[in-house]
Amino acid sequence: MFDSKNKFNSIFIRNSIGLILSIIVPICIAIKQANALPHEWVGVPKSEYGQQLWDRQSIKRNEDGSVRVLSKFIPKTKSEITKDILYTMDINCFEKSFRDVDVSTDELNSNFNDLADWQDPNGDKLILGVIGQVCRVEN
Repeated sequence: MFDSKNKFNSIFIRNSIGLILSIIVPICIAIKQANALPHEWVGVPKSEYGQQLWDRQSIKRNEDGSVRVLSKFIPKTKSEITKDILYTMDINCFEKSFRDVDVSTDELNSNFNDLADWQDPNGDKLILGVIGQVCRVEN
């Protein structure tokens, strides 16, 4: 009799935990999506490789004076391999340099690297377009 009561309690606790988790997880996901800011994408002139956009709503000033912005590259030719790529970029407006602190194909899977190296755009029209527009807005 004692074993059946323990077994019942164990099953009840396990089912209760499963029920609570099945309620909490969807609520947390909904809250995360609801708190996401809408994007205000601004395009720079297209190149032969595709289009680059940056999000006016995402601009923020970093402690070192650089500017952080979400940017999206849309390749000219799309396939299953070539998808839109999201970049979180830091831009140094004085030196006209940038660094990609996060690169992903969706907004939920981010892996920030604040120690990324600063780079020269090397004449890339899309990157230069983002740097120019963001720096004009921010200054």
